[in-house]
Amino acid sequence: MRLQFVLTEVLHGLRRNLSMVVSVVLVTFVSLAFVGAAALIQRQVDKLQDDWYDLVEVSVFLCPNASTAPTCVGGEASEEQIDTLRSVIENELSAEVTTIYFETKDEAFASFKERYEDGSYQGMQLTVDDMQASFRLKLADPSQYEVVSDVLQGRDGVEVVVDQRAVFEPLFLALNRLSMLAAGLAVVMLLTAALLITTTIRLSAVSRRRETGIMRLVGASNLFIQLPFLLEGAIAAVVGSLLAVGGLWLGVRYLVTDWLEQSVSWIAYVTTSDVLAVAPLLIGIAVALAVVSSVVTLNRYTRV
Repeated sequence: MRLQFVLTEVLHGLRRNLSMVVSVVLVTFVSLAFVGAAALIQRQVDKLQDDWYDLVEVSVFLCPNASTAPTCVGGEASEEQIDTLRSVIENELSAEVTTIYFETKDEAFASFKERYEDGSYQGMQLTVDDMQASFRLKLADPSQYEVVSDVLQGRDGVEVVVDQRAVFEPLFLALNRLSMLAAGLAVVMLLTAALLITTTIRLSAVSRRRETGIMRLVGASNLFIQLPFLLEGAIAAVVGSLLAVGGLWLGVRYLVTDWLEQSVSWIAYVTTSDVLAVAPLLIGIAVALAVVSSVVTLNRYTRV
């Protein structure tokens, strides 16, 4: 009987404040969509880092003929210097380096020709002599680049040590900033949703003040009086969160999986499974938002 009464009160409350309830649903939907988007962008960054950081190498470029680097005063790196560097890598860096590949000038020129068939770059015609030999090092842990650089940088015959991760850092930085922007917008929208939920519950409580007064006179507990209002806010917020989950699922399904992944297939993208993994977080935020907003309001407006 009590459950039936509570459910009846919830339905009456939702009908009385239908426009405000719809507003709560829509604002919650938009705000949680931003929260979910921020979480998915961060997951995308993690996927890219996991995949690409495992592929990148450290390139140790050896001195060419015309280098002005202090370590290249003797001209092009000699065979003795190359052998010394190889020994250092194999011994001092054995724990950090898993694979060593030496690219000769001829091999570098062949790779150059594959990219620039006419053999020219920025209006200059290049030859084998213009190329640099290099060591390409695969690291067990790409984050240990500094260790490798400290050991090899400044040695005779080494012009520069380059971490290929630097190529991807601007992309990761842009994605992280986009994630932060989405999170910032989400905070603003969540605050708006909280204010709307507070207003909706307040209007509902004021309109039913006489009813709540009678319930208190007959001995109803605070929880029993406040429960219908709590459920009204929670239902509206949860509906908004489910709409957000559905919107994110459709976005990933049709924009990422069916379109972007078909256009650029060599990147690991977020999937609908990631959306489902984020869904409990969004629903939890919605429920917490509704409960906190409702309790703060009810403690003031359901007193008789």
